[in-house]
Amino acid sequence: MTLPAEQPQPTAADINARIRGLWVDGVLPAERRGEYARLVVAWAEAVRAEQELAA
Repeated sequence: MTLPAEQPQPTAADINARIRGLWVDGVLPAERRGEYARLVVAWAEAVRAEQELAA
């Protein structure tokens, strides 16, 4: 039995790029707001994890 390979965690910068990509002409489409909210939480967690590694 083999364990599934861990997927690398995206960096805060990667997540930020995805967040920026959701905005079309400076407007967040209504159908993307749920994804935006999830990405903002993931971004905050990634920032916190990166700060812990740096400490």
